[in-house]
Amino acid sequence: MAPISKECDYLVIGGGSGGLASARRASGQWGAKTIAIESNRLGGTCVNVGCVPKKVTWNAAAIAETLHEAKAYGFSIPQTVPFDWKTFVHKRAAYVKRLNGIYDKNLEKDHVEWLHGRAHLLSKNEAEIVLDDGSKQTIRAKKILLATGGHPKFPGTPGAHLGISSDGFFELEEQPKKAALVGAGYIAIEMAGMFHHLGTETHLFIRHDSFLRTFDPMVQEKIMSEYERQGIIIHRNSSQSKVEKHPSKPGWLNLHYSDSNTKEGILEIDCLLWAIGRAPEVEDLGLEKAGVKQDERGHIIADEYQNTNVENIYSLGDVCGKVELTPVAIAAGRQLSNRLFGGPAYKDAHLDYTNIPSVVFAHPEVGSIGMTEPAAREKYGDDNVKVYNTSFTAMYYAMMDPDDKSPTAYKLVCVGEEERIVGLHILGSGCSEMMQGFGVAVKMGARKKDFDSCVAIHPTSAEELVTLK
Repeated sequence: MAPISKECDYLVIGGGSGGLASARRASGQWGAKTIAIESNRLGGTCVNVGCVPKKVTWNAAAIAETLHEAKAYGFSIPQTVPFDWKTFVHKRAAYVKRLNGIYDKNLEKDHVEWLHGRAHLLSKNEAEIVLDDGSKQTIRAKKILLATGGHPKFPGTPGAHLGISSDGFFELEEQPKKAALVGAGYIAIEMAGMFHHLGTETHLFIRHDSFLRTFDPMVQEKIMSEYERQGIIIHRNSSQSKVEKHPSKPGWLNLHYSDSNTKEGILEIDCLLWAIGRAPEVEDLGLEKAGVKQDERGHIIADEYQNTNVENIYSLGDVCGKVELTPVAIAAGRQLSNRLFGGPAYKDAHLDYTNIPSVVFAHPEVGSIGMTEPAAREKYGDDNVKVYNTSFTAMYYAMMDPDDKSPTAYKLVCVGEEERIVGLHILGSGCSEMMQGFGVAVKMGARKKDFDSCVAIHPTSAEELVTLK
């Protein structure tokens, strides 16, 4: 049977947040004939194995924290059974499945045709789609968007395949008793916190002396110290030599490692999670057939307008490796469709990649926007940088024993005589929600005196940001 041929204005390869946002904007608002391709579940990493199920799990861990802390406020809550991991996992999966259905309906509402299959470029304006049943379709498009996202990386360590990735975290049917996580980025730190607060003995292996090393030093130091206070076991300057099945305990592993304190150690675990980074999903995309260039890490090279080096082929999101955050991909996708199909009024539309706020759902939460203190000093010079910071115990912890109190710390990095805020870094309870509002202020070019002019809301932790001395 000959392949079916179709034509469209806009072919979107990748049904994640960025690709679908661009497809819906192109079709629903601007009327472009749009076809979207996805080989997995609609919604991409964020909806299925990222932000959404992660935040649901973080919520469960936060509730576990609250139950522990409630005793200090006079509540006696006997825990008759441990956390019901299996019930929680099934309810979380059902929620994600509902979201998949909502994405499907939204595409239909915006008149976007979508196909479940794997896409391969044949040329700069043509792609072949292999559908689930093995049949093929060829699509010719005036414009093509590559938004295929990424996937977790595994190391070359012997036996590494016995472990799981962050994707596998959301497939665990049973709660591990003793888990080892390898990685120092936000994924490892978030999952370590969730495991720990839900009752799993948690070991975190990092290559250097600290984690979250792209964040401000204040964040690194405070969260490291807090994780150790809570009981997470951190293995600094570590490496893993091999992984083996445990000889006598079914389902368990022996992790061979070294760290700052141990030259040759073996850790018995029933869960090994690799969180050592992500790679772009480009393996069978056919980039070479269209002449699309990649960088040394395999990411598709795209400029600030999402243009690749090939005319009428665009790319955005994790596959470009620029700022790997869901809202960034969504915003870039919508702006791209505005520029391509919205007419003269949108001829310069593109996402501004500066001052993008982000959050780490650690325990406690971390919020950050703009430059770290070292980066600001390097760019502007020590004499032109002034830093305001504070570290305190939130009122919430006033009723608790000293050993149960979690830290709160804020920092403003200011530049020049007008003290324009070029960096804002916060950690503590509620920081994820606070960050969005303060992010607007920094994006607008707020100065220290603008913060000072805002009357504090008392008693809150956030008021400390407008009363810094």
